[in-house]
Amino acid sequence: MNITFRQLKTFLALAEHCSITEAARAMHVTQPTVSMQLKEMAEIVGLPLYEVTGKKLQLTDAGRELENTAKNLLDEWDRFKQAIAAQKGLTAGRLRLSVVSTAKYFTPRLLGDFCRMHPDVEISLEVLNRDGVVQRLRDNVDDLYIMSKPPVDIDAAIHAFLPNPLVLIAPVGHALAGRPHVMLADLHAERFVLREKGSGTRLTTDAHFAKHHFVPRLRLEMGSNEALKQAVAGGLGLSVVSQHALGPDLAGQGLTVLGVEGFPVESNWYTVHLRGKRLSPLAAAFMQYLDHFAAKA
Repeated sequence: MNITFRQLKTFLALAEHCSITEAARAMHVTQPTVSMQLKEMAEIVGLPLYEVTGKKLQLTDAGRELENTAKNLLDEWDRFKQAIAAQKGLTAGRLRLSVVSTAKYFTPRLLGDFCRMHPDVEISLEVLNRDGVVQRLRDNVDDLYIMSKPPVDIDAAIHAFLPNPLVLIAPVGHALAGRPHVMLADLHAERFVLREKGSGTRLTTDAHFAKHHFVPRLRLEMGSNEALKQAVAGGLGLSVVSQHALGPDLAGQGLTVLGVEGFPVESNWYTVHLRGKRLSPLAAAFMQYLDHFAAKA
């Protein structure tokens, strides 16, 4: 078989977008060009690679096999290029990261410093909810994943690199603000605004409350830290958030941190990848950089 890297990249674009038009846009070519390349690949393989039922494009069994093979081949080629660059004393290539939404508060600074150290590095960054990041981990789409609650049902290598304390916040002027020793029992009449079920923050919060036999009076669940902070500032209830999601001017946001027994809840940020995955030299360099960053933090 004689399929080019360019054709494999085109096919992966089709697999990702499930649309010839979107694949053409992603590859910066015309739609007829993509259609021609797909036809050539199907002829080389000898089987259809996709089918369209109604308006939905789906890969065939042969197409899914080609998708997996293409990912592996291109990953190996990227690792080869990075290994050669490393032998030349260079750190270059593309680093692919997926991070949960709360990590967006510190990841750009991490990447900024890393890129200043290695100016030839390209970054592909996906910011998703935890379910989205876990699915990309299952599919082995990226080099590394950053989250606070790694999945327990995936055989993955996890590495803690940064503390992620969870704090309990209230609106400025709350009756319990400024009190040094607030008990969880003092909050039994309070309403709570919490992150959505399945998020890392919510999983850790629920486990902490269950450990202390506290059942919060839930008023609202939200999928955005920014919306959640606005809800708390607006008096809709108390909440538990990562300290990384809070800016330096809490009062300016209409928020305060309560001194509640058992808080902050200690957790960590982790890098995660499938166990047995061969990390690219660039991904390995980024993990080493994270360890140095954590040591200085």
